[in-house]
Amino acid sequence: MEAVADADLVRRIASAAPGTDGDAEREVCRRFAPRVRLYGLRHLRDGAAADDLVQQVLVRVLEQLRAGGVREPERFASFVLGTCRLTAIEITRGERRRARLLEIFGADLVPDPEAAPSVDVDRLRRCLEALAQRERAVVVLTFFADRSADEIGAELGVLPGNVRVLRHRALSRLAECIESAA
Repeated sequence: MEAVADADLVRRIASAAPGTDGDAEREVCRRFAPRVRLYGLRHLRDGAAADDLVQQVLVRVLEQLRAGGVREPERFASFVLGTCRLTAIEITRGERRRARLLEIFGADLVPDPEAAPSVDVDRLRRCLEALAQRERAVVVLTFFADRSADEIGAELGVLPGNVRVLRHRALSRLAECIESAA
């Protein structure tokens, strides 16, 4: 992409239909991602947190650009910097809040090994095999492949609502099977 001023990129993205000027959006990300990451490294002092900051800031900035929310295109770099600052503050507050909650409730979060239920893997396998093929597929895709109802529905050719119903029924049947075999 030829050398285009930041303000011109902002105007291009704002005037296009949302998400249609991919070249301009990629250029904004290419230009500002390294700056945002450096800001994150300096203020958050953690590489992973800086990477999270880059993602969150660029998403917010692109959403604002698409919605025409950048009032002064000539000051776009300042807009990005302000978004960095506010997002870094949110991240820091969240971390502090989590740390306080762990101090207060951390001891309660340690699992009691004696309280954990034992799993009879053979019984579970037999009960899974007893399910109808579609129900078994929904359970496996949900808990082993960690797929959402939308993804499972697309793969199996059913609506996401039907996936949730199938999952509910399959889990009920699994619970009955495991309890009856006990």
